[in-house]
Amino acid sequence: MAASAGLSKGARITGESRESIRNEIRKQYESGASIRSLAESLGRSYGFVHKMLVESDVPLRGRGGANRRKRA
Repeated sequence: MAASAGLSKGARITGESRESIRNEIRKQYESGASIRSLAESLGRSYGFVHKMLVESDVPLRGRGGANRRKRA
């Protein structure tokens, strides 16, 4: 999905187009794409993509990366 898919930055998305975008974001996220990579490819904010995933009831993954633990 590219930014040229009819999404201009900051444009309000409603109705069927919102549902379509939500489903596409959900599919890509469930296939392993990160929220940040989806936001970049769509030309939208991290918050927008996160909100679409929450609206679709997708279980969000943890942050990953190294855990910071105190040394014994």
